[in-house]
Amino acid sequence: MKKAILYKKLANGRVGCLACSHQCLIADGKTGICGVRQNIDGELYVLVYGKPISVNIDPIEKKPLFHFLPGQKAFSLGTVGCNFSCDFCQNWEISQFPKSQDTEYRMQNTDFYGEDWPPLKIVDYCQDNKIPIIAYTYNEPTIWTEYAYDIMKLAKEEGIKNVWVSNGFMSEKTLSLISPYLDAINIDLKSFSPDFYKKICHGLLEPVKENIKRIWQKKIWIEVTSLIIPGINNSDKELQQIAEFLKDISIDLPWHISAFYPSYKMTDIIPTPKEDLIRAYKIGKNAGLNYVYTGNIPDIDYESTFCPKCHTNIIERRGIEMMKNDLKNGECPKCGYKIQGKWEI
Repeated sequence: MKKAILYKKLANGRVGCLACSHQCLIADGKTGICGVRQNIDGELYVLVYGKPISVNIDPIEKKPLFHFLPGQKAFSLGTVGCNFSCDFCQNWEISQFPKSQDTEYRMQNTDFYGEDWPPLKIVDYCQDNKIPIIAYTYNEPTIWTEYAYDIMKLAKEEGIKNVWVSNGFMSEKTLSLISPYLDAINIDLKSFSPDFYKKICHGLLEPVKENIKRIWQKKIWIEVTSLIIPGINNSDKELQQIAEFLKDISIDLPWHISAFYPSYKMTDIIPTPKEDLIRAYKIGKNAGLNYVYTGNIPDIDYESTFCPKCHTNIIERRGIEMMKNDLKNGECPKCGYKIQGKWEI
């Protein structure tokens, strides 16, 4: 547990959390929507600081990031808690856990947050094991920004790259804080419907859209993922809206279209048919996006990076495995077309 920096003191012992776009007003002894930022005697504390619940070494392709240091490994960590409550969450056991416990229990049982990984220990581990990337993932890193921020600063000093996997609901203050240290990010654009965000995710769409734009403008490498749920967000109209939105930012912004599998509160919906992913892929390509990828259903034809000019298969993938990488100095080896991304450590 550590005192937060992203908050302001208010009257009557309350605090205003500034980490995400919920901007929670929190009474003494209570937490915000995420369940892990708590007002203790008029000060805001991050209960999960230094306590990740999940730590793994993953390929960067798992994030998914396909245009950022392909084939490299990432030290990946996440805590409990989330500022969304998506009915389809794949990691709901950890993301929603704090919300199922009362405040007194959380105060007295901090051991359930995970094992001890202070920032320096993480950076030292990456140096000792020659891991070039740290990924802030599994749950929403915005809710533990202060922890991530301290890791990121140390990592930057040692030449280790920082990547986030996020729902994109961070505040402008959080984005400004982490931007100097953030090398890449994947943001979930879960739908293009405000009602979907309100009813299914318990969040808002507009801040996510604005943050995608801001991050691209900051020249931080960004890729976007949309989970396609049959009968919910898979209409041609909505997929076209997402594709057009991304294209208007840049035709070089990669779009990952992932298959849904029944989980959490959506166990009565069928898995996404492969045909739906291919349909979404074609919508993205027809809209003018250079880089569209399917996910969760391995297929070389739809997961590989092809040159937008001559259509050469440059980086071949199946699932999260990179099978070949023929990129030469960031260019297509056949025609010399520049492939957008971050390719060198």
